[in-house]
Parts: sequence; C-alpha cells; structure tokens
Amino acid sequence: MKKNISIIASVYNEQEGLNEFYSVLKSELLKINENYNFEVIFVNDGSKDNSQKIINQIIENETSLKIKSIEFSRNFGHEAAMIAGIDNSESDFIICMDADLQHPPSKIEDMLAETEKSAEIILMNRTNREDQKAMGKLSSSLFYKTVSFLSGHRFEPNASDFFLISKDVANVLRNNFRERNRFLRGYIQIIGFNITSLDYVASARIAGTSNYNFKKLFKLAFTAIFAFSEKPLRISVIISMLYFLFSIILIIVSLVSYFLENKIPSGYTTIIISQSIGFAILSFLIAILSIYFGKSLSEIKDRPIYIIKNSKTNEA
Repeated sequence: MKKNISIIASVYNEQEGLNEFYSVLKSELLKINENYNFEVIFVNDGSKDNSQKIINQIIENETSLKIKSIEFSRNFGHEAAMIAGIDNSESDFIICMDADLQHPPSKIEDMLAETEKSAEIILMNRTNREDQKAMGKLSSSLFYKTVSFLSGHRFEPNASDFFLISKDVANVLRNNFRERNRFLRGYIQIIGFNITSLDYVASARIAGTSNYNFKKLFKLAFTAIFAFSEKPLRISVIISMLYFLFSIILIIVSLVSYFLENKIPSGYTTIIISQSIGFAILSFLIAILSIYFGKSLSEIKDRPIYIIKNSKTNEA
C-alpha cells in the first residue's frame, strides 16, 4: 500500500521564485510517486506580493498532484506556518521545507528512504550555505551553542526547518506542543521517537533576499531559550547571591575600619560604584523576570497561533 506524504511549503513574499520552486519539486516527486501518494500544502504566511495569486494558478493548472493552499489573514511567522501545515495534514509522513529552493527537493527521496528503516523524525543538517557570509555562519553557530548551553538540551548544531516527521509525531505536536512561543526544530529533538539525521548543502536563493536577518535570529534565540529553559532564572539567583556576598564584605570592611581604626572610611567612590553595579544588576534581573512574565502572559491569553483567511485545493 502506498504511503501518503505531505510536503509543507512555507511561503512569504516568494513571487519571484515560486513557479521555479514548484517545477523542481514536482519533478522530484513524480520520479518516486509510484511508491507514494503526495500532496503539496502551500502555507502563505501573509505575503504582501503576488505569491497567493501564483499559488492559485498552480492549483488551477495542476492535474498530477494534489495541491492545497492555506492563506493566513496576516503574517504570523514561519513557525506558525509550519504548525498550520502540520495541523492540516493527515498523511503518514510530513516534510516541512521552505519555498526558496534552499531546502533541496532532491533530498526528499533520501528522507523517505530513511522512513523504511523505521525513522520517525529526520533532521536535515545544513553543512554549508552557498550564499551565507562569514558573519552569518558565526551568528548561526553562536545561536546553537547559546541555546544548547542555556536550555540543557544538546541540539544538532546545524539542524534546520527542513525536516520529516511521522503521523504519530505530528499528533504529539498538535495535541501537546501548542505554545505561542515555539521552536519547532527544537521540539522534535526532545520528544523521543526514532530519530536520525541527513546532511545537505543549501543552495543560494533562486530569487529575492532571505527573510531571516540577525534581528529575527536574535528573537528566535530568545524564544528558544525561554521556551526550553529556566536556567536564566537560576543564573539570576546566582548573580544576586554574589552581589549580596560582595555587599556583606563591603559592610564588614567599613565596620572594621570604623570601630578598630576609629575613623570613618572614605568610600564615596566605592559607594557610587557599588550602587551603580547594584542598580544595573537589579535592572538585568527585572528584565529577565519581565521576559518570562510576558511569555507566560501570552500563553495564558490562549490566542490562536494562526488565523486562516482562505483555503482551497484541487481535485488531483
């Protein structure tokens, strides 16, 4: 019996390269469709260009593959787009990828081959990116090292949002991992199941510029850290204890100088420095607590992860 496979393609302002992406994807899928039933789910994450128009044209013209379109009411983010695709798939296996050809469709056959060996989660580790500059590689490496250190989990250092999960894994994500602050590529590495990884080289984008910049990477790092770890809170406690110890020592030195040497210690500069450090530490600790509070508040509100404006499919 053929297995059903869903390909989830996240789309955000990809009008220049969307047709080429689908052409390459379709070519790869038709090579192996004797063994699988494929559907392609385009998730339009609030694109401001003509991406949705192109997706609609693909749906209208396609007769060989089943195509589904999910259009968000606004931009909810890449993580939300992947979740929406997973929520709207009933296939045996789901593959998430971007629609810019940096996640090579040619690797899909290798990924599916691993499922025949009982793999339920397949991570795709990017070994190189043709259009990435040295600063981008450094920030990416620093990102994974920081997240791994603060979270207490060892994440694959080059894992990407190009991955495969089984139906059982998808059910876990649908039912148990519904946080508004998400790090999907991290979730699938900590939930168990049979997991393996493959390597790939990310080609240069076929068109346009990357939607991921340093600011978004920094924001993703914060989301990952505060979603997986309470270590920043424990570090805050340690810093507080160290400053408390420093204050005690300063008090003892001052009292000894006053009572034993019978003089008032001249410590105006020391006092100013001590107070400045104290207020800086206090502000830092309040900032950490505020971030945790803000993240918790967004979960308590229980607002939707995404809102679907339109959806459609063909009859292939």
